[in-house]
Amino acid sequence: MSGITGVDAAGGRVRRGAAVLLEVLRSEGVDYIFGNPGTTELPLIDALLEVPDVHYVLGLQEASVVAMADGYAQAARRPGFLNLHTAGGLGHGLGNLLNASVAQTPLVVTAGQQDSRHTISDPLLFGDLVQIARPAVKWAQEVAHADQLPVLLRRAFHDSTAAPSGPVFLSLPMDVMEELSAVDIGAPSQINRQAVAGGLPELAHALAGIAPGRLAIIAGDEVYGSDAAVEVAAVAECLGAPVFGSSWPSRIPFATAHPLWCGNLPTQATAIAEKLGAYDAIFALGGKSLITILYTEGPALPPSCAVYQMSSDVRDLGRTFWTPLSVVGDIKASLHALLPALRRATQANAQAYSAAGAQVAAARRQHRAQARADVLTHKTDAVIHPSVAAWEVVRAIGPDIAIVDEAIATSSDVRLFLESAWPAQYSFLRGGALGWGMPAAVGASLGLGRGRVVSLVGDGAALYSPQALWTAAHEKLPVTFVVMNNQEYNVLKNFMRQQKDYISAREGTYPAMDIVNPSIDYQALARSMGVPSTRLTRAADIAPALEAALATDGPSLVEIVIAAS
Repeated sequence: MSGITGVDAAGGRVRRGAAVLLEVLRSEGVDYIFGNPGTTELPLIDALLEVPDVHYVLGLQEASVVAMADGYAQAARRPGFLNLHTAGGLGHGLGNLLNASVAQTPLVVTAGQQDSRHTISDPLLFGDLVQIARPAVKWAQEVAHADQLPVLLRRAFHDSTAAPSGPVFLSLPMDVMEELSAVDIGAPSQINRQAVAGGLPELAHALAGIAPGRLAIIAGDEVYGSDAAVEVAAVAECLGAPVFGSSWPSRIPFATAHPLWCGNLPTQATAIAEKLGAYDAIFALGGKSLITILYTEGPALPPSCAVYQMSSDVRDLGRTFWTPLSVVGDIKASLHALLPALRRATQANAQAYSAAGAQVAAARRQHRAQARADVLTHKTDAVIHPSVAAWEVVRAIGPDIAIVDEAIATSSDVRLFLESAWPAQYSFLRGGALGWGMPAAVGASLGLGRGRVVSLVGDGAALYSPQALWTAAHEKLPVTFVVMNNQEYNVLKNFMRQQKDYISAREGTYPAMDIVNPSIDYQALARSMGVPSTRLTRAADIAPALEAALATDGPSLVEIVIAAS
């Protein structure tokens, strides 16, 4: 079967639908298709032979495929393109597709569909893909004819990046992929979405009206998508304001080495309220930054704390909390426009703002020094303490290597110890459904031009998408997988301990939360997929082993045995 078949009577080029699809992808600058093929994808796989500059990245299971595309899109700052297999394959990928939706990752998701000429007979693998995908995507549609492919594909790329960004879905029937077409694919549209918010003079006046030291800035995930870390830092420095990250982030979009960086907010409403109670107002950049997990009584924001917001997604403004003024616009462009007015408004009180910033920086230094001192108290523990593992790992990774984190037992400590001028170093499991981290690290490496990435993953999470090890080895990617192994679902046990009326908490017995009898051999698992590995039980061995792994050209796995509850 050939992707290009000839010319029509008018001299136009006739080719199959799969070839049309690949032409559009090339024109959109797509380098990678993430996929796991089945029968309905065979026309596309065949057409790839004539398009060697579009590389098919093979994942061994669809959940891994989706997370690879997610990691790629976040790192490359462009939509990821993926191709799943019919109803079953789309079903396998839905967990990570929901992660991508919550994280607002721009993805163009496609799935092969059965030949529409015999769907009336309920053939094998057939399902209503549009209805299956719809809850997890911005929109879903089935392509009816090959001539529709250029318009629908370009629409998908446009809409995946439009605020709020996220996945979109196209179902591709097998007969559409094989149908002959002379359609002209046209050229990609150039769309500038960097709209500057209105109301910026009023916003500058309002922010300058808050007493120095009484305003906190929250740098949400949207700061990363807008590439606005420099502008956020300039606003924070102008106001002498601390900068917090989201309570459950997709990214840390701010330089962790900056003296005004004060870490991520906690994940309980009462704890968030306690933290923000020291301020009269917050300036929230991007939406959905006060994410809570377990219910606690009372709101996350003290009633006395005013909310000012800036987001490109109008739906997030005033969504949960009343706001005296919020503005809609691209964060980078809008902050750039806000800064001159803000500097004028704060000029008369510049010394007080500078003093407030100095106090924030001093408190930050003291907090980090105390955290390091706490680590030293556990350095000689018989089993590696999670905070010690986090400290040693961050120390070995350094400030310039990308980190993809899904190790919940150590994530808070890892974020605490980061000290980097690179605001794109760290990404995290924003959606909460396990199985994202390892394949996302593979995709992130590709998105960074096959750059070096460290995947931090808990032992439980590692069992959701271990197929990522094979893809990393197959693609020869410099991804180091660090498995924090405590042989349990540690986060669940900790949640149960917080519920005083739970029997498990009183008796210290937690059904279905221990990964033992048998224990998982991660060394054998890694070797079976072509990845060299090592197992560590002493804290002193962590940094040397990780530094050695990071010096290699391909993938590796380092298992660190950490203390259980």
